[in-house]
Amino acid sequence: MKSVVILISGAGSNMQSIVSAALREDWAGRHGARIAAVISNRPDAAGLAWAREQGIAAEAVDHRAFARREDFDTALAEAIDRHAPTLLVLAGFMRILGSAFVAHYAGRMVNIHPSLLPAFTGLDTHKRALEAGCTVHGVTVHRVTADLDLGPILGQAVVPVLPGDTPELLAARVLAQEHRLYPRVLAGLLSGEIS
Repeated sequence: MKSVVILISGAGSNMQSIVSAALREDWAGRHGARIAAVISNRPDAAGLAWAREQGIAAEAVDHRAFARREDFDTALAEAIDRHAPTLLVLAGFMRILGSAFVAHYAGRMVNIHPSLLPAFTGLDTHKRALEAGCTVHGVTVHRVTADLDLGPILGQAVVPVLPGDTPELLAARVLAQEHRLYPRVLAGLLSGEIS
C-alpha cells in the first residue's frame, strides 16, 4: 500500500481536506494509498489532535529542540521514514528544509503555495498580489526542489481579485481553492494520472 505522510505546523486545514478526500474517495481501494502519518514541527499544532481523532499516527518533532537546522532535518527524516512514504506532503509546514532533506525525498515531496507560481514566491503573497494590482491570484501545487517555491508545477487554481479585497478576504478565497486543489492533485499523483 502506498504511504502518504503529511507535514503541518498549525491547524492543518489542508491536511484535513486531504484526509477527508482520502476517506470520501476511497484512496485505499482506488489508489492503494493511505494517510500513514501527520507530523508537525510544533507539539501544540491543533492538526495533530485532529489527525489522532481520525486514527492517524501523529507526532511532533519540535524544531526548537535543535540548535542546527541540519539536526532538525535529520530527526524529522527519521520520523518520516518510519512510515516509508510514497508521497511526502507539505501542508502548511512553515519551515524551510535543507538541501540534503529535499534531495532525500526528491520526486516524492509536494507543497502547496498560495499564489500562481512563479509569481509571488515566499511569504505575504496575498498582500503582494493586491499591491501589484493583479486581477487574478490563486494557488499552486508543485514538487519541492532545492529552489524555494520553484519546483515543477502539478496543478493550479485561479481566484479572481475583487474590488475592495483585503489580504484577509483574498486569503480566505484562495484557501477554499487550496482545499479543493490539493486532494485532487494528490489523487492524480497516486493514480498515475499526474506524473
